Parts: sequence; C-alpha cells; structure tokens
Amino acid sequence: MNLGLKNKRALVTGSSRGLGYAAASLLAKEGCKVAINGRDGEKIKATAEKLAQESGTQVIGLAGDVSDASVPEKLIQQTVESLGGLDILITNASGPVPGSIEALDEAAWQKGIDLSLMAHVRLIKAALPHLRRSESASILTITSYSVKQPIPNLLISNSVRAATAGLTKTLALELGKENIRLNSILPGWTETERVAELMEARAKNNGTTVEEEFAKQTAEIPLGRMARPQEFANAAVFLVSPAASYITGVLLNVDGGVIKGTF
Repeated sequence: MNLGLKNKRALVTGSSRGLGYAAASLLAKEGCKVAINGRDGEKIKATAEKLAQESGTQVIGLAGDVSDASVPEKLIQQTVESLGGLDILITNASGPVPGSIEALDEAAWQKGIDLSLMAHVRLIKAALPHLRRSESASILTITSYSVKQPIPNLLISNSVRAATAGLTKTLALELGKENIRLNSILPGWTETERVAELMEARAKNNGTTVEEEFAKQTAEIPLGRMARPQEFANAAVFLVSPAASYITGVLLNVDGGVIKGTF
C-alpha cells in the first residue's frame, strides 16, 4: 500500500527513544520530512543525523521539554521554518511518575498534567494555523490503554491521559469540517525503556525481580508477549497518512488484546 507520505512534513515529540522514535523512524523511511524532539539536545541531534542517513530524507532534531509551557510553540515554529510547513503532528511524551495517592504530592500532579495533557493542548493549538494550510492535515495523540482500563500504581497517568482522549475526540468533531483529522493510539505494554523503568519500580515496591514483573505482566496479555515498538509504529504511521483519509476520532487500542472491555 502506498501511504502517500512522500515529502509530507511531520513533527513527532518525545521521539528520542521508545514509541516516538519508532514512529518517527518509519515516517522518515516512508519519505516524510521529520522533526524529532527530546529533552537532551546532543542526543536528539545525533538521533536525527542517524535517521537522516538511514532514510535518505530530511530529519532535524529539536531539543525541549514539552511539559514546559514555553516549549511547544517554539517546536512548531522551528519545524515549520526548517521543513517549510506542517502536515502531521504526533504528540507524545514520557509518562508521569508512578505512586499511590498518599505518596504523590501536588507538584507531581501538576507535572503530570503539564506532561500528559497540556503538552498535547499547547502543541495542537500552536500547530493549527499551519495544519490549516495542509491538504492532508493529521494529528495523533499518544496516550495509554489506561484510558480504558486503569493500570495499578499509575494513578496520575490513569487520570490525566483520559483527559487527552477527551481532547482528541472533541477536536476530531470540531475540526472535521476543516479536513483536519485527529486520532489517538492507546498503546499496551511495549518493549521500551519506559516500560523497563516501570517494571523496575514494581520490582522495588513488591520485593521481586524485574524478570518476575515482566513475566507477570506478559501473562495478562492474550497474545502472550509485549509489543515491539515497530508494531506500534505501523499503526501510528498508517493513521497519520493520507491512506487513512476517512479515519478520524478513533481511539485505537494497540495492546495485544489486554483491554477486556468491548469498547
């Protein structure tokens, strides 16, 4: 299938590693010009150079913490100036800290809101004037399957990511008349650095090993394994591509069947 991504222009935030990196890498290999983002300036520029060499297309690295209110608009502006416009926005960021309601203070909650809700809001708001000039504008928010099925010990994530799902669905309804599509992916357990960190936290809390925690979590997945980042990227890149031109307002589970509900 021809996804129609040749020379499209995309910004993928939180893409120095994990799910964001996988999506950005596949976009570049499909011929899309890509801006990637991470907090470590040297790392993100080295990653961009690597992707550019592998894909043969333009890839730029932009440093910045998307939870900082001043950063999203700058990232959009830098992307537009470097790539000549914007067709695709994938909003992604690392997740909030784990913990119980007693252990989490106000600062942790505010950081989680800025990271897992307001970063999406600010990026989308800054991107809209540019996306309105595109013939195939698409926005994809990355949330979590916790939107539909809460994950133990991830109280802030469970709470705040659900708001981003509401944001995505509402804007899909409002912006459809302008031919701007919005969808969200609800990833399940995937073999990323973030998941490894969560398993380490669980092992510490439960007095177990990381290997035991991985085994327990995998046992709950109907497909019997965690996803590979490439499997997430396949779904993400299709959803933002012109090939998915009649798909909007979708909250797509990419979870190996772990969500038990019908909807």
